[in-house]
Amino acid sequence: MSYPENLLAQDEQVVKHLHPHWITLVKAVFWGVVLVALMSGGSWLVADKWDGNKSKYTVIAILVVGVIALIPLTVAPFLVWRTTHYVFTTHRVLIRSGVLHRVGRDIALGRISDVAFSESLLDRIVNAGTLTIESAGERGQETLSNVPHSADMQQLLNQLIEGDAAKRQGLQQPPHPGY
Repeated sequence: MSYPENLLAQDEQVVKHLHPHWITLVKAVFWGVVLVALMSGGSWLVADKWDGNKSKYTVIAILVVGVIALIPLTVAPFLVWRTTHYVFTTHRVLIRSGVLHRVGRDIALGRISDVAFSESLLDRIVNAGTLTIESAGERGQETLSNVPHSADMQQLLNQLIEGDAAKRQGLQQPPHPGY
């Protein structure tokens, strides 16, 4: 899915558009499977043991409680993942997140002073990590968690910064890699 063109400057192009790594959804999927299994098993046990209206209302109660538990444990993390965007363009880094309360930050490539990444052992196994962008300004540092291919994204961002600096100085801009 491409990023909305109306947020970009006239000569700006999206180089990379990312969501957090799928590893962020593992816990939500786990809870979804557990809750569905509990709802199914509980409903089956109640329906098997009891007769009449008592079992019917108990099964409905089990399902209602299960669905209510599914919302914060499964649906909400998926929505957060889906609405979190890390966008690298030829001019800036755009960070957007939030479902009901949207938060956004744009960091101009010319203001970025350092880009670092870190990967734990699990991050290295799934090829994800944390990207830290140091910039001049009030907030100074932005940490992007669970970035897919974080080492490659650090290199891409450094190349974009160099290309932006060369363009500002009127030099020939090196082509950005096709990540």
